[in-house]
Amino acid sequence: MSTALPTVPVLHSEWIKIRSLRGTFGALIAIFGATAGIQTLTAWLIGDAEAGSMGDDPLLAAFYGLNFGQIAAFAFGATALSSEFHNGALRTSLAAVPNRARLYLSKMAVIGGLAFLVGQLTGLATFAGGQAFMGPYTVELGSQGTYRAIFGCGVYLALMALLAAGLTAVLRSATAVLSLLIPFTLIVSFVLAAQAGGIAQYLPDRAGQMMMRLDTSVGLAPWAGLGVTVLWALLAVGGGWLAVRRRDA
Repeated sequence: MSTALPTVPVLHSEWIKIRSLRGTFGALIAIFGATAGIQTLTAWLIGDAEAGSMGDDPLLAAFYGLNFGQIAAFAFGATALSSEFHNGALRTSLAAVPNRARLYLSKMAVIGGLAFLVGQLTGLATFAGGQAFMGPYTVELGSQGTYRAIFGCGVYLALMALLAAGLTAVLRSATAVLSLLIPFTLIVSFVLAAQAGGIAQYLPDRAGQMMMRLDTSVGLAPWAGLGVTVLWALLAVGGGWLAVRRRDA
């Protein structure tokens, strides 16, 4: 298995691919812009209007922009993989890196690493930018759960990118994956939460967002929720590996 592990040259080539693809690199930057930007703008407009104006849980409300940033994370993960399935690009990549496991793991490492790095910066900027306009309802940095939530925000965004990347390797279409994940997180998840709350807590978005909750008395514990989201991402990445290994380029 060691012969299949990513190497520095392969990782570097994957970074070059992402950097050279405008849509993919733009989606990576949009993770920060959408999450922190929408959070700050929303807080500036309505944040200190009244308690609970951005959500019942004050800590989760500090990451309201995550609802939009996760879409950018989906787009980043999906487009980073889908580029390999156009115009014979995968055959070219395999000619350069014949070991499919090394190629695939390198892609996932770069996607996950970049999303995690941007996600951590996003988590801090989202919290700080939004709370600057919350007035008397400000959640102070260092108060209960804030460091966990900032870290969890970054991990959550990275896991959403990996989830989308793994599914794209299975479906070979960014459009199909985005058409599946965006309605699921924005609509289906909320409907299931309202109709069957016990089941909904195990959905990847609901479980992962427990890291950003102050009230942890209902649903999964924060780290348990993150663990559930990790399992969803691992299933997607594992399914993608099986698809890449068994299908023709």
